[in-house]
Amino acid sequence: MNKPKMAAEKGASRVLMLLGQLERLNEEPKASDTDATRQITGKILHLIQTQEKTRKEMVSKGSSGMEVILSFLENTRDLQTTLNILSILNELLTVGGGRRTGVFVSKGGTAILLQLLVSSSKDLPLNEELMLHIHSLLVKVGPKDRKFGVKARLNGALNVTVNLVKHNLQNYKLLLPCVQVLRVYSGNLVNAVSLGKSGALELMFEIIGPFSKKSTTLLKAALDTLAALLKSKMNARRALDRGYMPTVLAIYQDWHRNDTRHRHMIIRKSILGCIKNLTNIKLGRKAFIDANGMRILYSTSTECLPVRTLDPLVNTSSLIMRKCFPKNRLPLPTIKSVYQHALSHIPAGGPVAQLYSQPPGVDDVVDESDENEATEVDTENDTENEDDEIDHKTQNYDIETDINKLLPRQMQTCPFDELRVYERFCLEFTHDFEDNDFESHGSVMPPTSIEPDLHCPLIIPTTLAPISPQNSHPQNIQPPQSNHSPLELDSISISKTLECKHDPDLVCSLGLLVLDDGVSMNGGYGGGPQEESGDQAEIEVPDTAALLPLHDPDLYLEMVKSTRSVPAYTEVAYPDYFGHVALNLREPILERVYGVQSRMKIFQDIERLIHPSDILDIVVYDLDNMSCPILENGESLKFNSKFESGNLRKAIQVRKFEYDLILNSDINSNHYHQWFYFEVGNMRPGVRYRFNIINCEKSNSQFNYGMQVLMYSVQEAINGSPQWVRTGSDICYYKNHFSRSSIAAGGQRGKSYFTMTFTVTFQHKDDVCYFAYHYPYTYSMLKMHLQKLSALRTAEIYYRQDELCETLGGNSCPLLTITAMPESSSNEHISQFRSRPVAFLSARVHPGETNSSWVMKGSLEFLMSCSPQAQSLRESYIFKIIPMLNPDGVINGNHRCSLSGEDLNRQWQNPNAELHPTIYHAKSLLQYLRATGRTPLVFCDYHGHSRKKNVFMYGCSIKETVWQTNVNTSNCDLHEDLGYRTLPKLLSQMAPAFSLSSCSFVVERSKEATARVVVWREIGVQRSYTMESTLCGCDQGKYKGLQIGTRELEEMGAQFCMGLLRLRHFTNPLELHNHNSHLVDMENDMPNITSTTTHVLEEDEPAFLEEVDYSAESNDENDPDLEPDLQGNRVLPDPSSDSELSRQDSLT
Repeated sequence: MNKPKMAAEKGASRVLMLLGQLERLNEEPKASDTDATRQITGKILHLIQTQEKTRKEMVSKGSSGMEVILSFLENTRDLQTTLNILSILNELLTVGGGRRTGVFVSKGGTAILLQLLVSSSKDLPLNEELMLHIHSLLVKVGPKDRKFGVKARLNGALNVTVNLVKHNLQNYKLLLPCVQVLRVYSGNLVNAVSLGKSGALELMFEIIGPFSKKSTTLLKAALDTLAALLKSKMNARRALDRGYMPTVLAIYQDWHRNDTRHRHMIIRKSILGCIKNLTNIKLGRKAFIDANGMRILYSTSTECLPVRTLDPLVNTSSLIMRKCFPKNRLPLPTIKSVYQHALSHIPAGGPVAQLYSQPPGVDDVVDESDENEATEVDTENDTENEDDEIDHKTQNYDIETDINKLLPRQMQTCPFDELRVYERFCLEFTHDFEDNDFESHGSVMPPTSIEPDLHCPLIIPTTLAPISPQNSHPQNIQPPQSNHSPLELDSISISKTLECKHDPDLVCSLGLLVLDDGVSMNGGYGGGPQEESGDQAEIEVPDTAALLPLHDPDLYLEMVKSTRSVPAYTEVAYPDYFGHVALNLREPILERVYGVQSRMKIFQDIERLIHPSDILDIVVYDLDNMSCPILENGESLKFNSKFESGNLRKAIQVRKFEYDLILNSDINSNHYHQWFYFEVGNMRPGVRYRFNIINCEKSNSQFNYGMQVLMYSVQEAINGSPQWVRTGSDICYYKNHFSRSSIAAGGQRGKSYFTMTFTVTFQHKDDVCYFAYHYPYTYSMLKMHLQKLSALRTAEIYYRQDELCETLGGNSCPLLTITAMPESSSNEHISQFRSRPVAFLSARVHPGETNSSWVMKGSLEFLMSCSPQAQSLRESYIFKIIPMLNPDGVINGNHRCSLSGEDLNRQWQNPNAELHPTIYHAKSLLQYLRATGRTPLVFCDYHGHSRKKNVFMYGCSIKETVWQTNVNTSNCDLHEDLGYRTLPKLLSQMAPAFSLSSCSFVVERSKEATARVVVWREIGVQRSYTMESTLCGCDQGKYKGLQIGTRELEEMGAQFCMGLLRLRHFTNPLELHNHNSHLVDMENDMPNITSTTTHVLEEDEPAFLEEVDYSAESNDENDPDLEPDLQGNRVLPDPSSDSELSRQDSLT
């Protein structure tokens, strides 16, 4: 049993002895020692070949075996000894993986091999065995040595290997390792350029060729080398100038045709890799098109589609075709919005000034060249130091590192006398309540005079039933008198049907919907020709107050009349008029079907180029051409978006059941295409219609991760389901071939738009359906809800509605004050009333984030409810609420901007009273509160998030920002109360949609002008937040795997209020004694935060961790809109944990 072990130990000691002899011979070399060195190295080789322990002994920690071998190799001049040592090294590095190779590299082995290669090349004739051994070792060593390319170039080894290849094209044994070494050389771009000049490209094309079952390993090595060489744009040009593009395509076709059993897929993929690199330059893309490459790859990929294992070929072919697809002009006369709004003054250098300062005749839709190629020089950028710079490149330079800027500072931007004007918004602080008469002290809207339980037949305009001039004026509607030109609802006809009785049952009530004789029942959209008299279909709309207590169709129309839009809308969308009843059913996040992008959508787009005769290209809706004829062929869908919050600029029928859709830019802007809301009619049931929104701008979307569009069917509403529902299949979001001009892309050239595509099958003939990005919530709807809420006021509720200001568009921006009435007018109760802290809430600064309005609706309904918790909350705070900071943007269908063409959430640092009135007056009100000693305890701005799931918060923290940097700060700089984390932690315990792990408290430079940061820094509100609600759904908690709906959003608004109630007790525990224990469930101690991740953010929407290949050039393009990988950031320690608190104590 012990004999093998003893033998192994004896062998190990023997190799050490031999190494010692070799070391002595190396120190005192003699000519007579040649035979001895041959014998010693031969014995060592034998031991290594036969005993694994000997190999381990040679490279074990503390062993000098590798140094001795390399030293002797460097000094010996005997060929046989050199061959023995090279064989020893080859045996050592063949087994043992990267660790032994790492030892070899660390001992300087790479340089010794390269020097040996160069010196041996001077001895003619060359020894083939020696060259074979050296190159075999270089193949193993090169990939493990980061400096290999530089060392090879400096030692002059490049040309040696190239010459060996030239003279040994028929010598497979030597040719293979030489080609493999060329591949490693070419990993360095400088080397690749040099090798290209030395003829390496031509040599590789001599090796590769048509299908053959012989020498496939050599062919694969040559293809990989060629692909590496072609990464150099100079080499790619050289190959194209020599006409190699048709050659490569022909070779790929031949391999595709003959590799019927798919045993050589890896070779076929390598050929595609060469084509991919050739097409990285404009000349290559042109050569690809000229060589009929689109048709070749399209046909070969189509044949590969049924075989799942060939997906790598399909994906690479798809990437090449999409990249080479000729860039098309977006079919628009200009990318500027169809609508314009004149501004009182345009700041020089601002976005609007730049927008309208373009010289006449400049095409802002597409650049003269769609390329963004820098001219290469002979010495292209060396990349051997890339690994050293990885950490440098992944740093986020948006993090604020200036401690002075991080420290909150209260700024008095204007004298207090100028702020006194805002006292009228804070009457509750001065009113004595002796007369207990609140009507005279507020601007509470009077109850509507319209009786909600009366049925109202309504004319809703359609693309199918044009409005007759004879019936263009509303009946029984008197527009309000105003200095402004009032909105005339030319297309709305109202007539009261007093005889109708109210039916409380929704389904029965919907059954009362009637249409005039001779007009098909399609929600008011007549399918046949209109009568000469201009009579229109009338829909009798029932009362749904039981299910929609805050919705009244008649009141909604009254609100619409006073809403002013830039296009002067005269139409009302059916869903806004009739309302939306939240679904009782849960809508799961759509499972992403395998291959939707590469297998279906992208190939259908490529077919447009392959088979252009199949494309109809019929414009069926165009805001730029209001005289665009309405087709009455019965085949085309009919579109409309000329109603409040609508956004659809153009619709083009490209195939019988496929339409390209183009969204309108924000007014006074040339971009921000994301929000959509439009109407579709004249559909056939049971047909799969495909819709492509082709001018999206963001580089990714939750549409790639299970989010669906929303659809509202008029026929379904009539049948008893007045609801927005998630719909659509084959949904994906990907880069398309429509060029985005540098004017629209912030000066960057070569950018493309993105397509969001979905497929819908309609259920009813000639139905009228509405599609939206998210649940619409219009400004008129807000006004209606506020009037209905005011009617809910009880004697215990203090409610006042003021007009904060008038917007650029002439609309009112409401400001609400909500709290509890004092118990009496005694000094004690009045003092308690006035000592309540202020909570300041706002929403909808970005019009496209409609979910924020639904969350706000939930908060307002909770605050105005009669529950004990709501009363307790009102007794705990005085609420100042601006439910819609950007009414104009909401009304006009903008996604992000106001009528000033600017993002209002970037104007808080220095708002302009004329251009940004809502922000200016909101900030001034906050400054007034601070100046009067009533700085809000909490500020929260409600937002929506299109690229992340769940609901979460962004806050502000000095410590957590500093932890993301390497800034050295003194202890006093990092003194900070952790109270900013309390509310998010409470919400994570209470609200099922809230995710604490998604919250962030880092302050970024790009956010210094946002509400959250300015209110924290300048007003001094420690608990200043942005609350983001997903547009998609949740991936954790109770709603995991479900898309979010209005019920969940309103629930989040109510839960936020409950969180404020609990926060109040944590911030002032003495008040616990003033409330009955049954009013609210309290906790004595805050539990520890167990899962918190603070991400460094760029823009309002950071990159999410889900990955998908959505872009044809995703590996080659650095998209400024795509934020850095969050996984590269450090996960911050938990500031509320015991260990972290100890650390913070030491810091402070």
